[in-house]
Amino acid sequence: MNRHRTIVLLTDFGLRDPYVGVMKGVIAKIAPGATTIDLLHDIPPQDVRAAAVALWAACRYFPPRAIFVAVVDPGVGTRRRILAAETEAGVFLAPDNGLLTLVLRDLPPRRVVSVVAPRYRLERVSSTFHGRDLFAPAAAWLARGVAPARLGPVVREWATLPFAAPRRTPGGCAGDVLWVDRFGNALTGIPGEWVCRGDVVRCGPRRVARVAGTYADAPRGGAVAVVSSAGTLEIAVNGGSAARRFGLRAGSRIAVDAIARERP
Repeated sequence: MNRHRTIVLLTDFGLRDPYVGVMKGVIAKIAPGATTIDLLHDIPPQDVRAAAVALWAACRYFPPRAIFVAVVDPGVGTRRRILAAETEAGVFLAPDNGLLTLVLRDLPPRRVVSVVAPRYRLERVSSTFHGRDLFAPAAAWLARGVAPARLGPVVREWATLPFAAPRRTPGGCAGDVLWVDRFGNALTGIPGEWVCRGDVVRCGPRRVARVAGTYADAPRGGAVAVVSSAGTLEIAVNGGSAARRFGLRAGSRIAVDAIARERP
């Protein structure tokens, strides 16, 4: 068995409570050779949409065959399923609540199973901490080389969230804000290759920025749009918060007027 796979953790547990540490302890007992990486633990509580975006934006930057454990789970203790999805980027463990919407849109799964096999969970399962009792043990057993197919039966359908797809328009393109980071930068779903340097970015009728190459292309306090590290259009304010200035949040509609043709 391969005992050196990477486990990547994403939760809304924060770090002031022992929950993340306990999950790591369970993993270390079962798979002491596994590497565990903390992707993010301060997802806003129960914000499945934010977790879906963060996981999608980050998942391609980890070692091959990584195991992603995403626990943002308002339905913990209910009959909602836990999914294990095999993709080219690795295996994703998450509640069946739409958290995998964007990942599975861009990484069509080879197989998705419902995690139900008793052998790959703790002996006692609480109704409030499935991260410890179900997710962490399943991830650890996968890291030890257990095939995802052994975790449970194949499922053909799963929950999705209503993310609007970016679209071409007669004058350019349009899409939604997916995520606002701690700097107040607004990450959209508009592919970077759809925009050009100099294009005008609008939120409703309001012009907010032009597409440029870097944040510093705008003067301090000035608004700018750039292609983000995730490869999609991002709206920022140099030294400030685009979200605060323009009232942007997840779901805000953004349009781009294509008035230039030089690629950024």
